Amino acid sequence: MILRRLFEKQKTGFYVDVGAHHPKRFSNTFFFYKKGWKGINIDAMPNSMDLFNKIRPRDTNLEIPISDKKQKLKYYMFNEPALNGFSKELAEKRDGKNNYKIISEKDMETSTLEEIFGKHLPRDQEIDFLSVDVEGLDFQVLKSNNWRRFRPKFVLVEILGSSIKEIANSKEYKYLYGFEYEIFAKTVNTVIFRSKALSVPRENWKHICNK
Repeated sequence: MILRRLFEKQKTGFYVDVGAHHPKRFSNTFFFYKKGWKGINIDAMPNSMDLFNKIRPRDTNLEIPISDKKQKLKYYMFNEPALNGFSKELAEKRDGKNNYKIISEKDMETSTLEEIFGKHLPRDQEIDFLSVDVEGLDFQVLKSNNWRRFRPKFVLVEILGSSIKEIANSKEYKYLYGFEYEIFAKTVNTVIFRSKALSVPRENWKHICNK
């Protein structure tokens, strides 16, 4: 809801969704696609982009795992695809709970955000927001970007902390703060960071966050 209010007057824009999962279900970007925006959707799940290509053909849809360096990682797939990811610790913790279970594993070659943007981001295209939700590998995804070259206006990242103090002590916050990003808003599990270089009149903040 915060993103919708933030960009409510912007008819066109560009997003990047890492861990896109599904073109509609749990999507941070489908609302904006319907509004006329376009962007890049990225997910590691095999065949995940078939549905994206059908439902969201205006987007660039990439079936590629992202990490902080090019390497081979094991991908854990569940009977609930929203839980898929590369974290062995998280996968083993979830396996067998609430009827969720690992149904297969697959070794995959990863790429980086810097490489993806270099190949697929249109020349001089600004990124209005980057959404990262990859079940345990979020920090590695953030580290994979060249933040001096590719600077989204807003960055959404999952940080499991209930207080601002916990968030401020997180490695994700410290990393993004080092590249001139600051906390703009927080939902239950997601923190929205704003580039300090972005001009957003302070008088609009209350309208955006409390409407």
